[in-house]
Amino acid sequence: MAAFRGPKVWLWRWRRNPLRRRSDRLEAWVVLAAWTLTVLGGVAMGMVASRSVENNLAQQRVEWRPVVARLTEAAPGTAAPSGSTAERVWAEVRWTARDGSVHTGQARVAPASEMGTTVTVWTDTEGLMVTKPATESEARLRASLIGALVGATAAGVPFVGGRLVRGRLERRRMDQWDEEWERVGPQWERKTW
Repeated sequence: MAAFRGPKVWLWRWRRNPLRRRSDRLEAWVVLAAWTLTVLGGVAMGMVASRSVENNLAQQRVEWRPVVARLTEAAPGTAAPSGSTAERVWAEVRWTARDGSVHTGQARVAPASEMGTTVTVWTDTEGLMVTKPATESEARLRASLIGALVGATAAGVPFVGGRLVRGRLERRRMDQWDEEWERVGPQWERKTW
């Protein structure tokens, strides 16, 4: 059975009232703590995640370098007409890392490219192939989106926890009222006339 909810009165939990129970005071503190943790925790976690992602992407822009690679075999597909933007195909390429070690891997190239054709690939500090690093504007957008997602998720934890505690307090209050009614209810059945 749900409790009767009257008109909305702001800060009713904090007002002086002789009918206010101990559970009402406890619920007031639970609501305050849940909302404080929801807002502050969500904002803080979102900002930390956003800054972390942006720093990581900035480090990638500094460390990752373009390297010239050569096709080790002819690329599959048919040659596209000049000036067309045909889809690219995967082909085996070989490149030399900064430390002089030779690496091979798969890269996207134009269809029907000849063996020995040069393509540009991006490598990390160890010479392993990586994707092209995000530009500053892409990094800012990506960091903002991830920060918003992390912030919303972090804010959801105390919010849901507060709702669960409040639900448990409400059920406990209803059970107490039921017990009280079982004691008082039979007295109402007596007729006075």
